[in-house]
Amino acid sequence: MIVDDPRARLMELVAAQGVSLAGLSALIGRNPSYLQQFVRKGSPRKLEEGDRRTLARFLGVGEAELGGAAEPGEGAYTGQRRQAGEWADVPRLPLGASAGPGALAEAERPVGQLRFSARWLKDHGLERSMLSVIEVEGDSMDPTLRDGDEILVDRTPRPLRAGIHVARVDDVLLVKRIERAGERLRLISDNRAYPEIERPADQVEIVGRVVWKGGRL
Repeated sequence: MIVDDPRARLMELVAAQGVSLAGLSALIGRNPSYLQQFVRKGSPRKLEEGDRRTLARFLGVGEAELGGAAEPGEGAYTGQRRQAGEWADVPRLPLGASAGPGALAEAERPVGQLRFSARWLKDHGLERSMLSVIEVEGDSMDPTLRDGDEILVDRTPRPLRAGIHVARVDDVLLVKRIERAGERLRLISDNRAYPEIERPADQVEIVGRVVWKGGRL
């Protein structure tokens, strides 16, 4: 289905699916106001092809509904996706959160999706546009998280509370238990062979809280 106004269609989808423009902007690797400016100010004039494709897949519609060209069979595909509204596809990012020496945080364009129950996400207060799936690298969080496990990371801004988080320290991504100690943060490994890391709070960027894990037996 080709629509005359992809901006209005995007707003319809946002309202219907309970996501936010800021969250969708983060999904495509843009600043939080990017899609707000696209909708309200007409800048950019049209979405870049890669951004449009990612948004269309996430929202379960064809690219033509967001300003792209219709593709053969697209109508049947999107109709099937709408009927499957009980599922939510969360993007996999091509980077690892290190449970070891540290993984450099580089490209963050999605390379796939992992499907979750939309009801499960809602019951846990999770907005799918603020979620990402990444892979654990290393053994410092054994036995809780193992090398190769996939983790669901909630990037919704919230006050820090003790738990397992993904954090960026010196441009390196780490997955650790994080506790506040006054004006400093402690990054703790479950594998006691790894030493505790302590840094001033302003030197640690909390990317998100780990809310689920999955992996092979």
